[in-house]
Amino acid sequence: MKDEKIARFWDNFISKSKSHGIKDSAIRWHVKHAERYIKAHPESRLSDHLPEQVEAYLADMARNPRLKDWQYKQIIKSLQILFVDLIHADWARDFPWDERAEEATGLSVDHATIARDSGMLQQPRDAQHLNYKKERNTDGLLSKVSRIFPSYFERLVVEIRMRQYSIRTERAYSEWLARFISFNTMADPATLKPESIARYLEHLVVNRNVASSTQSQALSALVFFYRHVLEKNVEDLGTFHHSKKPRRLPVVLSRGQVRQLFAYIENDERRLMANLLYGCGLRLMECVRLRVQDVDFDYQQILVRNAKGGKDRVVPLPKKLIEPLKMKIEEVRVTHSKDIEKGFGQVFLPDALSRKYPNAAREFRWQYVFAASTISEDPRSGMVRRHHLHESVLQKHVKKAADKAGLTKKVNCHTLRHSFATHLLENGYDIRTVQELLGHADVSTTMIYTHVLNKPGVTVTSPFDMLGEE
Repeated sequence: MKDEKIARFWDNFISKSKSHGIKDSAIRWHVKHAERYIKAHPESRLSDHLPEQVEAYLADMARNPRLKDWQYKQIIKSLQILFVDLIHADWARDFPWDERAEEATGLSVDHATIARDSGMLQQPRDAQHLNYKKERNTDGLLSKVSRIFPSYFERLVVEIRMRQYSIRTERAYSEWLARFISFNTMADPATLKPESIARYLEHLVVNRNVASSTQSQALSALVFFYRHVLEKNVEDLGTFHHSKKPRRLPVVLSRGQVRQLFAYIENDERRLMANLLYGCGLRLMECVRLRVQDVDFDYQQILVRNAKGGKDRVVPLPKKLIEPLKMKIEEVRVTHSKDIEKGFGQVFLPDALSRKYPNAAREFRWQYVFAASTISEDPRSGMVRRHHLHESVLQKHVKKAADKAGLTKKVNCHTLRHSFATHLLENGYDIRTVQELLGHADVSTTMIYTHVLNKPGVTVTSPFDMLGEE
């Protein structure tokens, strides 16, 4: 009788799995994950389990470096089916299953954080830099062209990395070079005249209808290639049609809209991250890469390291965020201690610090404040590390909160940085102070936010409102 009851239990589990849209080929793995959980708790009935036990089990699973992201998500889905659909636990429907699954997003080989791992510059012929995933609008063109002219692309990458440009710049410049060569029917760039660059840039505007910023990026990429790889001066390109740069104002939320947005971010950690974007004017990647040692509670400030342009800057830490940040860092301390006990605890270190200070990667002060829920194998170095939370997790939460709040403006993470700058100017802070806090190299970049002070359309009374007053 007991065997029949167990068989019915698993038949029910399989039926519920299918109702979740799980493919037949994957159902057996979900069954195995549920079985492993049950076997890991032989002394207690499933109906008596609490969310803390599930959290502890997931945290333990997350410390397996061989566990892939998709496997971790399978485990979460298996436990969701087990407790929500079969056990009907009171707490199960309110458990953040989807959030835990979202957190299981690892960093790819070309992610901006790990693409500058130590030793990469010393291995310029490591073909990994030419094996980017097929990017939108490239259709494998980079891979095709780089096989024809491998030395050009290898040298381009070395020159870019010597200057510590971002991985996104590296990828963009490589793709522009590939498109340029393809446009010129795979001719050797060294044999082309500067006028060929002008023709290509004009083609982008006339035939492809690209934005001004896109044309400028293409120009920068090609000038960089000719100047630093081919060692040719191409400043005299002749005349070509420039794409007109539109004057766009940043999307800014009012203080009331900011409060609305925060009210609809239910996850405490995500809300804290969004609070920092607005409260400190941080960029998205500056927030997710924040380390424990960069938070100075005594001086109530945050040190933003290696920001855009390779610069450091200091921003004020809002008083209201001190306690939540202290609690978050204490959580990081507990997690890090458990990682160390299991033989892990390393994080990525920038530049050559991992060689200069070989033990620093395991120190608590270097840990990410907003760490990933899983330990994973670094796709470039093979090191087992706990990286920072993937930025897409916060992006999704902010967008979802904006939709729930009914905000009609196009809201994203950078909108909070725009709002930070605008509200400072409204409060009477001078433009140079705001420039420093934002980390802008040129004050003209910061001047875009002064539109809130001018308000030409607000101080003018519409003639429609004057009708009938005479």
